[in-house]
Amino acid sequence: MSHDSMARRTENLPMKIRTGSLMLSTAMAALLTLAVSGCNKAPDTSGTPPPGTTVGTEIDDSVVTTNVKSALLADPEIKSLDFKVETRKGEVQLSGFVDNQAQLDRAVALTQAIAGVRSVQNNATLKIAASSVGDKVDDGIVTTRVKSALLADISIKSFDIGVVTRRGAVQLSGFVNNQSQMDNAVTIAKGIEGVNSVVNEMSLKK
Repeated sequence: MSHDSMARRTENLPMKIRTGSLMLSTAMAALLTLAVSGCNKAPDTSGTPPPGTTVGTEIDDSVVTTNVKSALLADPEIKSLDFKVETRKGEVQLSGFVDNQAQLDRAVALTQAIAGVRSVQNNATLKIAASSVGDKVDDGIVTTRVKSALLADISIKSFDIGVVTRRGAVQLSGFVNNQSQMDNAVTIAKGIEGVNSVVNEMSLKK
């Protein structure tokens, strides 16, 4: 390489370094501008789920159900009673059998006082007569049979249907998707051995 060529190459080196530094600074400034504009951009709501039962709502309903059950169990007047509690979008459905109207009113009042409860649907039934230990055992077997049959039916197969049995009278409660599911649940319960009658206290999901 000639002396002149070496001199020209050496002369151009600082300019290239300066040019490279300038390009790097420009690129960093552009990235910083994009980051700032991204932070100030309004959130994208195009993927926001439509109104209705979301995962968050289901979790809230589960918490409400737990809090209602805890309140009922903590009350000395009604803690021994077998209440079924179902919650759907803040609407609480109470079902089961109670000894008297005072217990029923007490249960409703306690439920209404729970945070997250928008309304209370009272489907509890007054007991007709005291049951014996034998009745309770038999009723427990009937309840298990009904629950198993409902879970086994492909058109229903849901844990959302509460089942309470009292002297052969089966009470169905909870929330179902449609009238067909409700009718099928009643028909299945009536076909179970030991069931004398079926009280339908189920509601359609809104």
